[in-house]
Amino acid sequence: MERSFNSVTRPRSTQLLFLLIIPFLCTLTWPCTAAAAQELRKGFETTPNPSISSFQSLLNDSSGKFSFGFLRVNSTQLALAVLHVPSNEPLWMANSTTLSRWSDGTKVFFNGSLVISDPRTRTFWSTQTQGDKLVLLNNSNLQIQNGLDNSNNNVNVPTVLWQSFDHPTNTLVETQNFTSTMTLVSSNGLYSMRLGIDFIGLYAKFDPNSNQIYWKHKALQAKAQIVEGGGPIHLRVDPDGWLGMYQNETAPVDVESFNSFQRTLDGLLMVRLEPDGNLKAYYWSGSSWVLDYQAISDTCDLPNPCGSYGLCTPGTGCSCLDNSTELSSGECPGSGSHPNDLCTDPKTQNDTKVLRREGVDVPFKELMRYETMPSLEECENTCERNCSCYGVVYNNASGFCYILDYPIQTLMGTGDDSKVGYFKINKETKKKRMDPGLGVGIGLLGAALLCLVGAIGFGSYKIWMNKRRVSRMLEEETGGAMSGPYKDLGSASFRSIEMCSATHR
Repeated sequence: MERSFNSVTRPRSTQLLFLLIIPFLCTLTWPCTAAAAQELRKGFETTPNPSISSFQSLLNDSSGKFSFGFLRVNSTQLALAVLHVPSNEPLWMANSTTLSRWSDGTKVFFNGSLVISDPRTRTFWSTQTQGDKLVLLNNSNLQIQNGLDNSNNNVNVPTVLWQSFDHPTNTLVETQNFTSTMTLVSSNGLYSMRLGIDFIGLYAKFDPNSNQIYWKHKALQAKAQIVEGGGPIHLRVDPDGWLGMYQNETAPVDVESFNSFQRTLDGLLMVRLEPDGNLKAYYWSGSSWVLDYQAISDTCDLPNPCGSYGLCTPGTGCSCLDNSTELSSGECPGSGSHPNDLCTDPKTQNDTKVLRREGVDVPFKELMRYETMPSLEECENTCERNCSCYGVVYNNASGFCYILDYPIQTLMGTGDDSKVGYFKINKETKKKRMDPGLGVGIGLLGAALLCLVGAIGFGSYKIWMNKRRVSRMLEEETGGAMSGPYKDLGSASFRSIEMCSATHR
């Protein structure tokens, strides 16, 4: 048989028949190169290739648009990810919060569960399933399937035990359902998206204890009404260019339209929660991702566009709450050092100062907690007595006292001086940051002064030594002591000063 296969005198019809049979046999047997590229069976095991710098593919969908494999992060870390192949953009990651190492000690295997392990942590991440195979669908959904289900109108379909669409990271793609049990988290872990009873909410994690909502979109219920007790709502990105909110599959209770609404798009459509806290939609044009929608259009409405203790003024940009400091270094006084231990250690109150600023307002104030108070003084006293309060903003016109129970982030700049802010700040962080150029200048000046002092001291010593030497010589010649002053204008001290000045000129 082998000789007949290799024979150059084999009939042409036999060659054609063999070429037709090979793909058929490859779909029935495992492992096989073609089958291995589109599904993984029990017993699969691999390690990352040290020569690969970005992405190592393990599994592809049948269209070739999506691939599952090892994604290299920060050169030394590894994440299991599904990529959009034309753009190399990650759409899903298995272990986005805690990454394993990119080393030959890290293993990924499929034994019914998809597992990442290494010698240190053993099982690093697992789907905890008992499936037959791992497949990647043409919509980028990674699934663990088990056998065939014959109960669906006598149509053989696999049973899905686990799928990546049920565990999104920061991205939703078209046709993917997002339910009230899921959370979308930005890549930096600071912002999240969740569903309420009848709304979409974006939340900020300004510290471990905070969960501040900063954007809320409530269902308009134009085409269908939300029925109490009718089940939770869910979202879906529609390929026709909109984000639909559903309680059932009959009609959406809300439609958030994109720029491409009801346009035919050939490329993929996705929604992503960005690191700045904005929710954006993009579509793939064939060569790049095109912005199709953004939930927050004004930069100053973002949760923290100017950083801690920053001030965002519409039409002007970013500055610092501290008027005496420019935002040239990228940080304002108070950034990175918050009085967040006032409740656990009351002694730290002595290290805290107060920063007041007129013409400020809280962002997303319709979602902020406030109390009505008769005066600014009472509003400030409420915060001063509360160790968990970082600051307040008081509106003298309305009497609203907005309480900030998280580390101070970016405030809104306004021309209304009746709106006054009171903020706690650590003493050592209230000092104005030194300009880098000024610091270098002071350093050079200090070095020059040290050199000058050293030269003067050395010159004085040389003068004294020369004077003693000359005195001894004169005493030896005259046999007595010489009176009167002595000056050596050619002494080394002046030459030393001149050289030092030239060095630091």
